[in-house]
Amino acid sequence: MSSSVRHLQFGVFFQGVNSGTVWKVPQSGSQTDFDSFRRLAQTAERGLFSAFFLGEGLRLREHLGRIHELDVAGRPDGQTMLAALAAVTSRIGLVATQNTTYNDPADLAHRLASLDLISDGRAGWNVVTTDNAWTGANFRRGGYLDHADRYTHAAAFVRTAKEIWASWPGGANRPDRPVHHEGAHYTVDYTARLPQSRQHRPVLFQAGDSAEGRDFAAREADVIFSAHPGFDAALAFRADITERVLGAGRPEDAVKIMPASEFILGATRAEAEEKRQWVRSLQIGPQQAIAYLEQFWGRPLEGYDPDGPLPDAAPVVASSSETRGSGFHGAKTEELARRWRQEAAEQDLSILEFVRARAGRTDGAFVGSYTEVADQLAEYARAGAVDGFNISPWLIPSGLDDIVNHLVPELQERGVYPTQYRGDTLREHLGLSLPDGTAGEPVAAGGSTQLLIPS
Repeated sequence: MSSSVRHLQFGVFFQGVNSGTVWKVPQSGSQTDFDSFRRLAQTAERGLFSAFFLGEGLRLREHLGRIHELDVAGRPDGQTMLAALAAVTSRIGLVATQNTTYNDPADLAHRLASLDLISDGRAGWNVVTTDNAWTGANFRRGGYLDHADRYTHAAAFVRTAKEIWASWPGGANRPDRPVHHEGAHYTVDYTARLPQSRQHRPVLFQAGDSAEGRDFAAREADVIFSAHPGFDAALAFRADITERVLGAGRPEDAVKIMPASEFILGATRAEAEEKRQWVRSLQIGPQQAIAYLEQFWGRPLEGYDPDGPLPDAAPVVASSSETRGSGFHGAKTEELARRWRQEAAEQDLSILEFVRARAGRTDGAFVGSYTEVADQLAEYARAGAVDGFNISPWLIPSGLDDIVNHLVPELQERGVYPTQYRGDTLREHLGLSLPDGTAGEPVAAGGSTQLLIPS
């Protein structure tokens, strides 16, 4: 294989309770116990994953005005959890989702710099922004940020944080300047309290898929999590982001692309397909299917048979709300219900079958034998379609075991996956330059970690 073929990177996304994670079998672990996080992070590190990535939940999800009983997820604070994981890992990057709407830039910059120093240059920040009043009510800031302003606000926030991190160069005895910012929502007059880490600052991740989100990532981010894992879609997304990155005056490889993905694997394709059906049945059962439609209909639908046709009743809300997450927000419900009824009737799908087909994340799933999926991913590497994949395990904490034990060695045999960490910092794992554009000092070879497969 040509030496120009890029190595794929893996990240793992610990989401907490959601429709994609199976919490109903004996193998399921807790979404709050430290041991679940520790085991998943250490397995990922054994598999040479670049990053361990935590989502963020700023408010418990609700369903028809009540806490959603099928998705109650109290998550530990991301940076607190990652600081604990820094003590039981040595190489894997530690990425916290943090919101620009409900944080202060100087305070968050300091906390992220603390994580970066504690972990010796392994910290990352997944930059998100929220404008909805439902989330904001938890912070006494309900709806204070207009939707059109969310990325303008986020850009000012991120640039302020970058200035703070740059104001105390590594090796210096003190910061070289204070940081001043005066904007629409906050004023900063701040002197940094911590020096730079070995990677200078946390690696910035971003997941917005709108035109504004893509432009924001092209200007400010180091890595973008995409929603386009399919091969053709990934190539198109790569071309679009490259054009935007170049338009922002940055090198074309300045932003790495890692689509969200799910892996359901087996020794044979038949075994993987059987596992897929089992996973889907647990991800979305009859209760989840009815609740899924209720969010769009805005009314209880428990009287409808999950094995029967979609409800003939009309929705009682004009548009769906964000109380179950961004994927449920803003649909025009009457139009949606009419279209869904037609689709289900044409395909002869029950409520349960229809919801599984819609919400089963099939577009982001790699299903097959270890050999088949390794061959498939090798094509991504040869084409340069992506830089890697951000994997959402469907089972916690053992959901990476078959990937690390079986898929990774297959990828290594094909020359498309690392056989050791290329350095100690997250920036090195991802092949990113330092923020000043330099490659940075190489790390001594003695620290490289080999993949260990249990016998």
